[in-house]
Amino acid sequence: MKTFLYALATLIAMECGTSQNMGSPAAEPGTIKKTTENFTDAERIGEMMNYLASDDMKGRDAGTEGIELAATYIENYLKSYRVKPYFNSYRDTLSNFTKPAFNIVGIVEGNDPELKKEFIVIGAHYDHIGIVPMENGDAIANGANDNASGTSTVLEFARYFGTHKTNKRSLIFALFSAEEKGLLGSKHLAKELKEQGLNLYAMLNFEMTGIPMKDKDYLMYLTGYEMSNLADISNGYAKEKLVGFLPTAKEYSLFKRSDNYAFHLELGVPSHTFSTFDFTNFDHYHKVGDEADKMDFVHMANLVNKTIPVLEGIANAPTQEIKNN
Repeated sequence: MKTFLYALATLIAMECGTSQNMGSPAAEPGTIKKTTENFTDAERIGEMMNYLASDDMKGRDAGTEGIELAATYIENYLKSYRVKPYFNSYRDTLSNFTKPAFNIVGIVEGNDPELKKEFIVIGAHYDHIGIVPMENGDAIANGANDNASGTSTVLEFARYFGTHKTNKRSLIFALFSAEEKGLLGSKHLAKELKEQGLNLYAMLNFEMTGIPMKDKDYLMYLTGYEMSNLADISNGYAKEKLVGFLPTAKEYSLFKRSDNYAFHLELGVPSHTFSTFDFTNFDHYHKVGDEADKMDFVHMANLVNKTIPVLEGIANAPTQEIKNN
């Protein structure tokens, strides 16, 4: 109960602060940068991360009581900012995992009568690996960078579009479970959407965005960089080199190792992951040291603020400009 009340209080505090951050209603296309550059901030991101990566979650292992706390938090967050459930409820129960586990899926319908029939999935996995062998008196793998960071990023995108409603295409916000068990949550949802005959345009995934890269002339890299023109499209809307190519991502086949891959396989649409983990800037992958106090909340807020115009541009373009190569 104490944990639930803390989560509820955090949501209420955030909601009260939102009116100050959001400012006036959405600007006309072409001026959107003025309304998004300060949309979120380090303090807000920090509150989200400190909760999602807290010891109360017990490492958010799929099918455990710990991840249930995170799921409830995410549901309440989406509801608070007028993101509707995609299914009858926000919970999409996995059919390919033995323990009770579910994706959390919401939708912000597009505001254009024709373009709203096209969909973009914006996703991140919210599970982690749970309890691990004891190390320096700690056995909880909190999963701050992996992937409370991506989860917080996507939730802030959901807050923006849920409250501003500036998207012409419909946006599905998907927080996946059981990614750490073999991408099971995204495989389950991608199959469902294919069976529905959903007109999916693209899948944009966010993974390990909590620490900035060093000595790079771009903020994020894109997995499967050469497989579509998404990087060029993104940088055009950002009006800067926001997205770049990381050779290590190709070397380690990261395109196939996150939740974008299921959508690539099932639906064949442009499907990529944005990340800032480059194998040199974070030493705690799948370890107990992956704690919120090691994250750079200023960097995370900056990433959200700079990416919103990109998502908005993609959602509102008159044609489907992202193309597979």
